[in-house]
Amino acid sequence: MAVYTHLGAEELAELIAHYDVGDLVSAKGIAEGVSNSNWLLETSGGREPGTRFILTMYERRIELRDLPFFLALLDHLAAKGCPVPRTIHDREGAAFRLIDGKAVALIEYLPGVSVDHPTPEQARSVGEALARNHLAVADFPQTRWNDLGLAGWDETLHGLGKEALATIDPSLPPVAFDHLSRFAGEWPGGLPHGVVHCDLFPDNVLMLGNEVSGLIDFYFAATDFFAYDLAVTHAAWSFESGGNAFREDISRALFEGYENIRPLSEAEREAFPVLARGACIRFIASRAEDWLGTPDDALVARKDPMDFVRRLQFYDKASTSIFQGID
Repeated sequence: MAVYTHLGAEELAELIAHYDVGDLVSAKGIAEGVSNSNWLLETSGGREPGTRFILTMYERRIELRDLPFFLALLDHLAAKGCPVPRTIHDREGAAFRLIDGKAVALIEYLPGVSVDHPTPEQARSVGEALARNHLAVADFPQTRWNDLGLAGWDETLHGLGKEALATIDPSLPPVAFDHLSRFAGEWPGGLPHGVVHCDLFPDNVLMLGNEVSGLIDFYFAATDFFAYDLAVTHAAWSFESGGNAFREDISRALFEGYENIRPLSEAEREAFPVLARGACIRFIASRAEDWLGTPDDALVARKDPMDFVRRLQFYDKASTSIFQGID
């Protein structure tokens, strides 16, 4: 989440008038994240339950043709009882509208806070919630190619080039391109798959105490391996800030929670170390692109790709015994 486009109070009020949520009371830009413009809105209330909503304007990486997929996924998971915000449709039944050619959607606000330093109990709850999502998509009828998969990482990193990547850190190009070349012979196939989140960082999870109250920001969701989605979550949750220290207690709790709901297959266990390294390359690539391409005046904090270089180097050297049930 972020704010790239600035909408005034009159523009926001005019937009909200198309929904059964009452009148606009207040609006506040949300600075976290890197891909979209977001606002927390408060309204006077209407036919829709609640008076607080998230308004998202889709700015980067998200194609308009993909938006019906993302919003239908939110509604599907919410209807299945997963802690996922539903889309608020306008009076004509549309899930999104256009402002100056940019799509905007009004999303249900869910209570909770994102945690900076999770406990094992919280990580266990996240693992359980992720596994429930994976079970819930069994009858979701749509699919989407993961354009931030292996081919996407290769295209992004080669497109940026070694010289530009070296301006972030001189060690970045050799690490990134070495692992890209290795994946060609290591990446698994035939694992259980479905529509997955692909970006379940702590700031995309809302907690009330030790329980997950919301999983948000599904705008990188795609059809991919369930174990890859778990690997992304593992890499995002199992390290201290900056990727400098591995938290074995979080790792173990995350696996335990996930397998309480959906046990991993033997093939998924065997593939997990390479999937975890792939998850790191995915965020090295996207963060490097954002680092080099984010405007200086954008209301957004750039995220350091070297955080995931350190995670990648850890996974590359670690024994498989660090992964619960993988040995």
